[in-house]
Order: sequence, then structure tokens, then C-alpha cells
Amino acid sequence: MDVSIIIVSWNVRELLRRCLLSVRQQTTEDRRPTEYKTDVRGLLSEILVADNASRDGTVEMLHAEFPDVRVIANTENVGFTRANNQALAIAQGRYLFLLNPDTALHPGALQTLYDYAEAHPRVGIIGPQLFYGDGTPQSSRRRFPTLATAFLESTKLQQWFPRNRVLARYYMLDTPDDAAQEVDWVTGAAMFVRRAVYEQIGGLDEAFFMYSEELDWCYRAKHAGWQIVYLPTARVIHYEGKSSEQVVAQRDMYFHSSKVRFFHKTRGAFIAEILRAFLLAMFAYQIIEESVKWLLGHKRELRAQRVKAYWQVVKSGLK
Repeated sequence: MDVSIIIVSWNVRELLRRCLLSVRQQTTEDRRPTEYKTDVRGLLSEILVADNASRDGTVEMLHAEFPDVRVIANTENVGFTRANNQALAIAQGRYLFLLNPDTALHPGALQTLYDYAEAHPRVGIIGPQLFYGDGTPQSSRRRFPTLATAFLESTKLQQWFPRNRVLARYYMLDTPDDAAQEVDWVTGAAMFVRRAVYEQIGGLDEAFFMYSEELDWCYRAKHAGWQIVYLPTARVIHYEGKSSEQVVAQRDMYFHSSKVRFFHKTRGAFIAEILRAFLLAMFAYQIIEESVKWLLGHKRELRAQRVKAYWQVVKSGLK
């Protein structure tokens, strides 16, 4: 088996269908009939979908329309990371392509990733170039975060200081987005991983329910001696966040608690607790800000929703 394509889904049936059809568009018409395998332009591949108890008929759609897809139908939402690990444990490919359900492959993307990996044996993980649905490039390559990055990224400070050197360096804005380059890590919407990496460092860390799991995986791979590469000749559309936007409060909790967890793993408990306290203070500030706007009568329904979401984050303690 050349490539195992792994997708984790949660209540995004239509986007998942579009994703799978984009994979099918790269398949040959004379696929050999086997139970699970599909020939992708000369590559022997399989598709595995781990569904986290979707309520929108996802599993039924898969059985009806994509009978060759291997389906893991979880009876509860076990999280993005654990669901990926479930599929990784049974995948047979020499390469493991982790793909979000809200993506669509450009023609030739899979072959391009495979050919590059075959030609560069020290490259362990490859990230294609991502695009938003309207065709504009989406940032998908990163340097490892510093503590300053953690204080700025996705906080009020980033809103107040959107153009700062810390985040510009983190997002690699000093490098061209149309050139192949070695990077520290790539975002998890589309990650092409050599099986040898998985066998050496293990699967995703399930302490991360979602978010930062790909950062942690790349960090471990890099420290094990593997190269991480951003490859813009392979292109993927990413509609971004269509599962997580259904639960805004939980999304914020998982995003920032995962950030704290990563710094705990890499910098120790003291630094992690400083970061946790700062992030909670930022959410407390936002509760006050939104409450004042509610009192002034400005978009009261929106302000009430945000106060409720931010309060849930504060109550969680980001743990």
C-alpha cells in the first residue's frame, strides 16, 4: 500500500463528500475491485474515515456512496487526535496523508506529495500549500512558537498589534509562499507523513483533544532528526474550521488549553502556568469588554453570546 488517506469527521457530511470526490477525481477509471483499495494514478491507496458520532447522516452517506472507504464509526466524540490515532493504527500505507474533511485536493496534489517524498528520504512530513475557498493563499507553515508568540497569537494583543515582528516571524512572512522550503511545522489540515516517522515517534499525543497536536508531532519529528517541508506545488483548498465553528466556546478552550499543554511539555510547568494565567486574564478582560457593550445596547444578542462563551473558557481554567 502506497498511501493511506486519513480523515476525521464530525457533522460535516457535505464537506466530507466534496473532499472524497476531490480524491476520487485523482483516481483512475480502471480501479481494481478490492475491498478497501483504490488506485490513485498509479498509487495503491486506501481511504479511512474516523467519524466522531456525527448526527447528520455522515456514516450512512459513506456506506451508501463510498463503499470502498474504511469507516470507523465512533459512538461518541473522542476528539480529533484520538480519532486520527484510531485510523493510524490500522492504516497500511507507506505514507500517511492526514486530511481534514473541509478540504479539497487540486488535481495531482497527492502524486506531487508522493513523488517529493520518494525523492527526499530525510523528509518526514510534508505540508501542501493551502488556499481558502475563494482561492486566496492560506498561511500553513510556521516556525516553532516562542513564549512571546503564545502571548500574542489569537489573543486581544494580536487584535491590538496585528502587525508585529513576533507573529510575522512565526507565520514565516519573511519567506515566499510559492517556494518549497524546510520549516519547523505545518498545519494539520493536510499532512503527508512518512510511515517511518510514525513508527519512530508514535502517533499524535491524545492529551491534545484538538489543536496543537500537529505542532507537537512536528516538534517530536524534528527532534528525532526528520525534516519538515512546505511544498507549494501540491495544492489543497481548506474551507477551515467548519467543525469547530459549531462550538465556539469549546473551540477556544481547546485551542488555548492545547497551547498551554504544549508549553508545559516543552518549557516546563512554571512557564505553562504563567501562560495559563495570562490567557485567563485576557478572557476575563473580554467578558468585561463585551458586558460594557451589552449595557450600552450595542448588538446585545451577540454580546450575550460572547460573554457566555468567554465565561465557559474562564470556568474551564484552560485545563
